[in-house]
This record gives sequence, structure tokens and C-alpha cells, in this order.
Amino acid sequence: GRMAAALLLLRLLLAAGPGPGRADAGRERRDALREELLLSPLPTGDVAATFQFRTRWDADLQRGAVSHYRLFPKALGRLVAALGVRELHLALTQGFWRTRYWGQPPLQAPAGAELWVWFQPTVTDVDKAWKELSNILSGIFCASLNFIDSTNTVIPTASFKPLGLANGTDHHLLRYAVLPREVVCTENLTPWKKLLPCGSKAGLAVLLKAERLFHSSYHSQAVHIRPICRDASCLAVSWELRQTLTVVFDFFSSGQGKKDWSLFKMFSRTLTDTCPLASQSKVYVDISPKNKEKELLEVSPPPTSVHEAVVQGDKKTYAVYDLLSPSLFNTSRSLNVQLKWKRPQDSSEMPIPTLHAQRYVGGYGLQTGQICTLIYNTHPYRAFPVILLETVPWYLRLYVHTLTIITKGKENKPSYIHYQPAQDRRRPHLLEMLIQLPANSVTKITIQFERALLKWTEYPPDPNHGFYVGSSVLSALVPSVTAMKDVDVEQSPLFTSLFPSSDGSSYFVRLYTEPLLVNLPTPDFSMPYNVICLTCTVVAVCYGSFYNLLTRTFHVEEPSRGGLAKRLANVIRKFRGVPPL
Repeated sequence: GRMAAALLLLRLLLAAGPGPGRADAGRERRDALREELLLSPLPTGDVAATFQFRTRWDADLQRGAVSHYRLFPKALGRLVAALGVRELHLALTQGFWRTRYWGQPPLQAPAGAELWVWFQPTVTDVDKAWKELSNILSGIFCASLNFIDSTNTVIPTASFKPLGLANGTDHHLLRYAVLPREVVCTENLTPWKKLLPCGSKAGLAVLLKAERLFHSSYHSQAVHIRPICRDASCLAVSWELRQTLTVVFDFFSSGQGKKDWSLFKMFSRTLTDTCPLASQSKVYVDISPKNKEKELLEVSPPPTSVHEAVVQGDKKTYAVYDLLSPSLFNTSRSLNVQLKWKRPQDSSEMPIPTLHAQRYVGGYGLQTGQICTLIYNTHPYRAFPVILLETVPWYLRLYVHTLTIITKGKENKPSYIHYQPAQDRRRPHLLEMLIQLPANSVTKITIQFERALLKWTEYPPDPNHGFYVGSSVLSALVPSVTAMKDVDVEQSPLFTSLFPSSDGSSYFVRLYTEPLLVNLPTPDFSMPYNVICLTCTVVAVCYGSFYNLLTRTFHVEEPSRGGLAKRLANVIRKFRGVPPL
């Protein structure tokens, strides 16, 4: 009887199946790590190295049902779930990417700190969540993001569309801020490396040596979090974390004097093993021919394979080193990629990017001035529009009626313009324009401003250094020279799949101009010090004298005959023939 009852109970349990909680616990949440290093020789002889670490997690972070973290950092996962973040993009950059001489970057960021976030529609108070998010990120990355407030935060309407899945594009859920004065150093790199599944102990991250990374012309580290489709049907959502780091080494300034380079010359280390948690680990070297005659570069050791792709409108050829290939570390215990130039490259052969820009401050004196932006379209026969985003602090009072856009000597009227005036000590100026760039043209945009006089408590400790104005942002679909084909995101290299391409005839580019340094009317802060010193001296002398006269008591002493010592002294002086006392 007991055996029959036990069999019946077992059949009932099997028929009922696991409950919702057990099914969720039994279902494996898949996560995967891909790491990649792209080495690109630049036309000027410099070398750009771009690291990308991509963690994909097939889990729903928004519902808060995740309790176990394996590869995805728990600090960022709980942050996304608690504050209702849909997309997060943070970049910390030291230096400026010279697009005119280095070409289009895989990932560009403005100088300083940049943060832009899309929130979920369920977030009721976006400003409160934005403030809390910036404070938490400031603690995670040891940066001064806590200085982000309403005076440097804007809500763009046309720029910074979501890069991941988006049900709607209500721009009121978007926040954007830049701190151009932020200095990036090792205290920001260390917590960034700790978010990696293998840290800096194995894989490509062993090359991230702080001494070498910050002895460079350009350094930028970023974190991108976004939701993506889990498969082609896009019925389920996965979360993607990309940690990117771009560094440019200048061998001429470092004393090398040659364009030949290797991993050891750049990072003072070589690759010895792979990250055991990574499903893919590759090194890409750009060996594309720079001219029509022959290749100028020679790479060693021989690569595992060769990959051809259309990147940013040009056909590129890459030498690929697969670190997971068993044959790679059989011949030697370490991988030291070397690249030599077969012959010096002529400076006249340097390609000019299709889209680049520059910005500067004009005028004289400390009362008025103007901001000038030059946008270049070097395409011989194609015109395309560009979205320009300008964020100007409130203490530079813009005169919008002086806005002029000149192209080839004629006025160029923008097809879309959005301007939000600043409020003193509350919010900055926001100017967005959609401008058509004719083929082979230079467009000059100028706007005049007046400098405000700040309160003496609002000046920084070094007021004569100047005040920074954040970079302008250019967003455009640039025509492609070579037709691009649709590729599988999971199979293509990481440096080609961050920005989604709309069609095969153009590619998306986001560029940043130089930050500006503007001098404001500054009082002589040494004058109060001089006044305080002089006043204190006068008060001390006068007060001391009067106090001495008012508190001192005077006594009249009558002359006395003297004591025994005086009489003895007079006796001795008498014998010596000296007058007595």
C-alpha cells in the first residue's frame, strides 16, 4: 500500500511539473564574454589601440528578478534595475581625438567626462533619478560626476537617440551632461578594470598597464549599457555591457623615432594566456593598403586568419590573431605582435576624412566674443545633413539674433532649429540645428555672446585659468564610398557593431569638436588680502599703543641712599679714582 501511494505521488509531481519559481530557477541564464583588441596605424605614424570587452546577459534586469551575477557586474546590474535605466553611456577622456589627421575613430568621446542616459517610461521623477545615478557612478568610478547638476544638464531633442532597443523616443526621458574639466587618471582606470570578469589578471586586460596608458597622446575609457535583441526574432531582450578603452601612442614624442611598433613597445607587456571566461578573444591589426601601389605594412608573427570588412565606408583588411586557437601559443609562450613599415609613408598621401570640424573663440576683450564652428564636407559629389548640438554655460549670454551660417559665401538656413535659453545659475543654453552640408564645402557657424560677471564666491580656486565650454556634437549619416552589406552582429567584430547602420549606402558618425577655454572678467583676488594685511597691521599698532597707554600705571620713585651693594661699589670706585655712583 505504501509503495503504491509513493508511486502515485511521484506521478502527480511529474504531471504537475515544476512551478513558476522552480522553472525560473532551473532555467540557465546564459551570459557570454567577448574581448577584442584593434590595432590601427594612423596616417601620422601614431598607433591607436582600441580595447572592447562585451558582456551579454540573457536576463531581465528591469523586473528585479535577478539575484545571481556571474559575468555581469553586480554594481551596474543593480543600478540599472533600481533606477529604471534603459541605456547608459559614460566616457572619461584625457586628450582630444584629432579627426583631421587621425581619421574617423571607432569610438570618440569629448574631453573630460560625458554621461547620457535614457530612462524607462515608468520613472516618474527623472531629475531625481538622474541626480542619484550621477552620484552613484561618481562613487563607482572615483570621478567627479557628483558635480553634474541642472547648470550643466540638457535634454536634447534630436541628438543621442537610443542605440539599443527602444519602444519610444520621448526625449523627456533623456539626460545629457559634460564635465570638460574632469581629469582622468589611474584612480578612474582601476575601478573600470575591476568590472571585467577576469580583471587585469588574464586575457587582453593584462596589457592595461597604467604607466603606459597614460603616457600617451589620447586616452578614453567608456562604459555602454543597452538592451539588445536576444535573437533574430527579437521576442526576448538581452542586456549588453561594453567596456571600451582607446589609447593613441606617439612614438616620436616618446623618443622611439621610428614608426615600427609592437605590443611590448606600446604596453611593456605581451599576451601570455587567455581569459578562461571569454568565449571569444581576438586581436585585429589593420593592414589595409594605404595606396594603390602596394602594401606598406608587414606584420609578424603570421596571423591566424585575415578578415575583410567595410568599416566607416572604406574597405578594410585586418590580420586576425585568435587567442583561443590552440596553434597560437604552441610555438611560443607569448604573443608579441609586431608591425614594420616597408617604406616611409608620404605625408601627402594622408587621407582626409569625409566629415570633420573645428571650433574656436573669436573676438577681443572681456565683454563680448563669438563662437565659431567650421564643418567640412570633403565628399566630391554627395551632400548630406548633419545635426549640431551646442551646449553653452549660462554665464556666456548668447545673442541668438547674431547666429549666422555661411556655406560657399551664401547663407545656409537650417531646416530644423531648437533653442532653449539659459537661466542664470539654473540651466545652460541648448542649441540644436539640422544643417545641410553641400558637397566639397566648408560651413561656418558663428554666434556672438556676452560674458557675465560672476559673484566672487562662484569663481574657482584658479579663476585666471579660464572657464571651459563643452564640445559641440555632430551627428550625421555620412555617404559610404563602398557599399556595405548586412552582417550578423554576433559574428562581426565588436568595433563595427556599436552604431546601427540604416542602410548600405551610409554609416553613422558622431564627432566632437574641441572644448573651449574662455576668460571671464575676474576681480583681483589679491587685493582683499592686501587690504586685510594693511588693516590688521594698522589696527594692531594703534590698538596696542592705546591699550598700553590706557592700562599702564605710572609710579614716581624717590631717590634712595642705596643699599650695601651700592656702598661697596662706591668704596671700590673711590680707591680706583672713579666718580661714585
